[in-house]
Amino acid sequence: MATILVVGEQAHGHLKKATLSALTAAQQIAQKTGGQVIGVLVGVGAGEAAKELAGYGIPVHVVEGAAFDHALAETHSAAAAEVAKKAGAGEVVIAATAYGKDIAPRIAAKLGAGLASDVLAIAGANQFKRAMWAGNAIATVEVTTPVKVVTVRATEFAAPQKAQGAGTVTPAQVAAPQPKTRFDEFNEVKSARPELTEARVVVSGGRGTKGDFKPIEQLADVLNAAVGASRAVVDAGWQPNDLQVGQTGKVVAPQLYVAAGISGAIQHLAGMKGSKTIVAINKDAEAPIFQVADYGLVADLFKALPEMAEAVKKLQ
Repeated sequence: MATILVVGEQAHGHLKKATLSALTAAQQIAQKTGGQVIGVLVGVGAGEAAKELAGYGIPVHVVEGAAFDHALAETHSAAAAEVAKKAGAGEVVIAATAYGKDIAPRIAAKLGAGLASDVLAIAGANQFKRAMWAGNAIATVEVTTPVKVVTVRATEFAAPQKAQGAGTVTPAQVAAPQPKTRFDEFNEVKSARPELTEARVVVSGGRGTKGDFKPIEQLADVLNAAVGASRAVVDAGWQPNDLQVGQTGKVVAPQLYVAAGISGAIQHLAGMKGSKTIVAINKDAEAPIFQVADYGLVADLFKALPEMAEAVKKLQ
């Protein structure tokens, strides 16, 4: 029986939501190939996160140790590739997060595998649908190598239901690699707000904010939402790049996405048009963002957002 390996992502022992989307994609591949899905988690806290992933009914391998403490692409890809080889995996599935995009090409190179990146749907045992030209075209690609590596867009695959019985969690014996890169430091951005890619509500600001994000942040706090930004805002230095939503930023698909002062360039739309409900606020009635919005308000965001925040407070 073929094996499909899901390479999970975790932080401080907490399983990232995107891993569950990768699990769903792997399960869909298994339905087409008759394979068995297994998982692997690497790094500090992997053991705790593995228990959560095993709750979805799959066996999970854990790679821990000083050599894997930091999420270096060299070390984590080496660990995942070795587990894949030992398991005889025909497919390796990873969420197309920054972590997944970092290690997937290395895993593919180590396994001599073809790579299908940023996949939107599983079209067949060897065929995958992926976006091209900022989502304006959808291509069906076929990977013909015996082993395949697939990164999937997390917003396109809903998390699966937990299984009645949990899978096993097993420590994996992996040789410690000798990386050519060295970990120096990691400046983690800490915020009381939800993480952008995992939030149910996102409030984003664009060039129309003129760099003043107070109305954005006030509405976000009332809605318990994450804060996002367009590329123009990040390029101007008004907000850090970890808040950027778009083709070259983060792809999100929350239940509610509020776009304030964002014109709606193709690059930005590619990162948020999968949102369940889109609310656009812009002074320009011809702004492209209104073409994808479920609700549009032609207004000054500095007047509209505080009024919205007050209205939401009254409902709480």
